Amino acid sequence: MQLPSFARSLSARLLLLTVVFVMIAEVLIYLPSAARYRADWLAEKLASGHLAALAVEAAPDQMVTDELEAELLAHVGALSIDVTKPAGRMLMLAADMPPEPQARFDLRTAGPFTLIADALGVLAQQEPMVIAVTGRSPKNPDVLVTVTLNDRPLREGLWAFSGRILVLSLIISGITAGLVYVTLVYMTVRPMRRLVEAMMAFKRDPESAEPAAQLATDRSDEVGIAQRELIALQAAVRQAFRQRERLAALGTAVAKINHDIRGVLASATLLSERLLDSRDPEVRRNGPRILASLERAALLVSQTLDYTRDGVAPAALAPVDPRALVAEVMEALAAERSSQANGGGPALRNEVPAGLTIPAERELLFRGISNLLRNAVEAGATRVSVAAEPMGGMLRLLVVDDGPGLPEKAQAHLFQPFAGSTKPNGMGLGLSIAREVARAHGGELRLAETSGRGTTFAMTLPTAG
Repeated sequence: MQLPSFARSLSARLLLLTVVFVMIAEVLIYLPSAARYRADWLAEKLASGHLAALAVEAAPDQMVTDELEAELLAHVGALSIDVTKPAGRMLMLAADMPPEPQARFDLRTAGPFTLIADALGVLAQQEPMVIAVTGRSPKNPDVLVTVTLNDRPLREGLWAFSGRILVLSLIISGITAGLVYVTLVYMTVRPMRRLVEAMMAFKRDPESAEPAAQLATDRSDEVGIAQRELIALQAAVRQAFRQRERLAALGTAVAKINHDIRGVLASATLLSERLLDSRDPEVRRNGPRILASLERAALLVSQTLDYTRDGVAPAALAPVDPRALVAEVMEALAAERSSQANGGGPALRNEVPAGLTIPAERELLFRGISNLLRNAVEAGATRVSVAAEPMGGMLRLLVVDDGPGLPEKAQAHLFQPFAGSTKPNGMGLGLSIAREVARAHGGELRLAETSGRGTTFAMTLPTAG
């Protein structure tokens, strides 16, 4: 996929939309301006008509020659002038046989919308017409003036005014569009193109970090946030790819050695069965434990192979006593810790109430609880307890330790394989497998609490199959 050409690009659309929006704004400004131009033009005619009437009034006996009267009317550009003063006196200048007005306008009662409509009417009419305009004289508001004139000069002047406004609007829209275009291209379009190019490059080569590195920015606006989030997203996807490759490699390795390990464990199991016939009481007492451990190891190998392929399979449910199971896990863990060089281990307390029964796959649940306890012990806890409480059709197992708590990095990747371990050489599979075990039983595993005083994990399991 290629980036669009300029004609189809976001930049071209922004440029066109800017011009259109500026022209719309200019039209909205033009309408009242045209109305004001017409009103001012007519008001000027009323003022000129009042001055012409004053010239007549100043003449002896208020009589002027026909030549002077025609000159005054020509100066005003009117066909007739009627002036009414406060005292009721009227003066009139008129050419011989003035035509009857085709339209009359009263500026005293015209509102803004009326003025706009009248201005548009002047521009729309095809032929000039004789109009009569009445209004108060700008020179003396007490004087009422009516001027009859041909509106051709008004129409020509309004069209000339409109042309000037159009040219000015085009200049303003061009300058504004250019400035907005350059600004938006620099602030938005170019970063967006870089985002698109980075995503396309990432699609071609997800392992390369170079395209994302080019997006590094210190901008604090939405574009900067989008660029940083894309960098983080691509890094997370690359990490997921690496984890998937490691899981695939692990699955391949487990598949290759699974047959050999099963053979070794089968031989060890056969040899361990002979311990049951030993005359040594200590050997006979520990023989069943050794045999159970070997059988559990063989099952673990098989389940680990299944996990690397498809995750934990649905559990084969059977009635299980959770208190007895927790006791067995703690006994195995205590034996494991006591056999190590340092000996001893943390205090393990089984606080699960007696008499409970849940549907579960015993060995699978053994594995999940064992992982939780082993993680607590390896984190440095000196006391680990397991409690249980019913919760509306669910049993909530609480694994509580007094360790140092989980660091923030471990909390951010808590259940991610190869990412959530707090140990230098840990793989981070323990919690991931424990959660898969809980989900295979229709439950869930969550971090309930962690602090410097300890950590609590809560595993919920259904109490009915």
